[in-house]
Amino acid sequence: MTMPSKNLLIIFYRNPQLGKVKTRLAKTLGDEKALVIYLHLSSHTRAITENLMVDKVIYYSNFVDTEDAWTNSIFQKKVQTGNDLGEKMQNAFATEFNNGYEKIIVIGTDCLELTNGIIQQGFDCLKKYDAVIGPAKDGGYYLLGMKKLAPELFINKKWSSDTVASDTINDLTRLGHNFTQLPQLSDVDEEQDLPRGFLRN
Repeated sequence: MTMPSKNLLIIFYRNPQLGKVKTRLAKTLGDEKALVIYLHLSSHTRAITENLMVDKVIYYSNFVDTEDAWTNSIFQKKVQTGNDLGEKMQNAFATEFNNGYEKIIVIGTDCLELTNGIIQQGFDCLKKYDAVIGPAKDGGYYLLGMKKLAPELFINKKWSSDTVASDTINDLTRLGHNFTQLPQLSDVDEEQDLPRGFLRN
């Protein structure tokens, strides 16, 4: 008797501290407005993920907060470990594959265009493909999913640059992984990325 497929959504989340989130936004809008926007982005991410029929885990940047808006009965809560974003994501994937999950997707909290349907599409893609990537218009990616750990995807990357998605796609191709891409969406990193009129008053 085989176990049913076990799907996990990892959400990488930075603890919402003034002056520590959306620093590129803060350069033009100030720390307080950057924090407000970050909390709005986080709320959007929470709304589109809480009803997904997969297991879910929040990986906090600094410490687990059991009193925040992420419902403890819906979201597992852990802390990121590693020196840079790549190492932190690799460690999270490795931990969760070791925990028995078979299809794992990681997202952040920067994409207002992301929907629960697109995330579900990512899991559906993993029924056929080894990996799935959701490229962002700034050259990064808003989603990465896989069925087995590929450590090469997390090394030798210039994180927060416009080459992350293309470098990751090149790695997948070079390593011979069967993968597919989701629609290109916009991340919110700078003031110009915000929808017109969004929290600017």
